[in-house]
Amino acid sequence: MRLGLLSGVGVLAATAIMTGCGSEPPPVVKVDAKADAAAKLKATKEAKVRNAAKVRANELGQIPVLMFHRVVPTPQTTDDRTPKQFRADLERLAKENYVPITAAEMVTGKIDIPAGKHPVVLTFDDSSPSQLTLNAVGVPQKDTAVAIMRDVAAKYPGWRPKATFFVTRDLFGKHTREEQAQALLWLKDNGFEVANHTRDHLNLRSLTQEQVEEQIGSIGKTIDSLSYTKPVTIALPYGAQPKKKEWGLRGKAYRHKGAFLAGYTPAPAPFSKSFDPAGIPRIKVMEKKGDCAQFCSEAWLDWLKKNPDMRYVSDGDVNTVAYPKFKAPYLRKSFSSLSLPY
Repeated sequence: MRLGLLSGVGVLAATAIMTGCGSEPPPVVKVDAKADAAAKLKATKEAKVRNAAKVRANELGQIPVLMFHRVVPTPQTTDDRTPKQFRADLERLAKENYVPITAAEMVTGKIDIPAGKHPVVLTFDDSSPSQLTLNAVGVPQKDTAVAIMRDVAAKYPGWRPKATFFVTRDLFGKHTREEQAQALLWLKDNGFEVANHTRDHLNLRSLTQEQVEEQIGSIGKTIDSLSYTKPVTIALPYGAQPKKKEWGLRGKAYRHKGAFLAGYTPAPAPFSKSFDPAGIPRIKVMEKKGDCAQFCSEAWLDWLKKNPDMRYVSDGDVNTVAYPKFKAPYLRKSFSSLSLPY
């Protein structure tokens, strides 16, 4: 017991020697959390600016929204494309670093594509069977638009089989509710957008507000009941806006984020002051000849290629809007918080 007591005393004495007699505690290092977070945020932003400058990002540039109709072996009108022509259309886009997005992604600003790439919106009007027909086991039939898009995606890494289908009551030539639902659900489940093209494809300019809302709202309800999806966008038949263009966007039974026309120029980016959600232009897909020499897809794609400063170029970050500093006056104020000039 005495030995234990003595040993305890020794430990206490040693502790006293270590902590007393002029020894000082280790210095306390204070961390300014706010300053540290601010420094990290600044470094991150500087890195994003460097990356944007490296690829010459221009997210205030123009976006081609291409307008397709039928894809058939024997075209009947200038709106039709053969499977060979349609494949060539897509392969040109893939080779020139375009990446498809949907119309809904465009109008909501969710343009999530790799840095240095250009968005393109592929749109299909009138819900033709040549765009989508499923075989007995639910696979798109050869040479339909959807099948060709998937073929091109398999051939070109990074190319996305994405598009927007503006549908009418024809619904890809299907007549039973089960077949119609199968088609719309297949599109939805495979990353395509199902959107509004009115029930009967009438010229809305000559209709009353009640008639306009009936044409738009009725097919919207059909789409929702078959695919559990409320349309985000609409393509106005013949590109004709109603007497009040706002009727195309909003009605008692619908709310659209964007209304698309029929031609004939690239569209402003959704971040640009010149973007008008009630009247977004599209480009008719045709060869560069005849009346289309100045307004068809080939002409405009050539123009964007020759004028790269006018074309939308992604910085690869969906949470920023990157652009050269001199374009700052063109930014919509609602996107100021995402602004990344360089």
